[in-house]
Amino acid sequence: QVQLVESGGGLVQTGGSLRLSCAVAGRTFSRYYMGWFRQAPGQEREFVAVISWTGRTTLYADSVKGRFTISRGIAVNTVSLQMNSLKPEDTAVYYCAANGERFSTDAGAYESWGQGTQVTVSS
Repeated sequence: QVQLVESGGGLVQTGGSLRLSCAVAGRTFSRYYMGWFRQAPGQEREFVAVISWTGRTTLYADSVKGRFTISRGIAVNTVSLQMNSLKPEDTAVYYCAANGERFSTDAGAYESWGQGTQVTVSS
């Protein structure tokens, strides 16, 4: 496991934008598949987006496709989630996750998780 440090999030109106960032803390020579998940109150954690360690392959949940963009940072093992055209139903705690083995939309495949950051979209 590695420590993940998240930043970003906050309160925004419907139609607004936010950017989340996540980085693997400390030095590491491993490369990770990195994903974003979210959990709304009373609901299960759900997949949002995933990116391969090369950055060349991405996958999105249907609910965010065309509005959210996941991307690798310049530094190794950093990832961002640009969220545009936000809707009230996007309100949730967003979690960054890292997985050293495979490209996956399954939360169970990820061994490392960030602390979570709140995103609230007001109507």
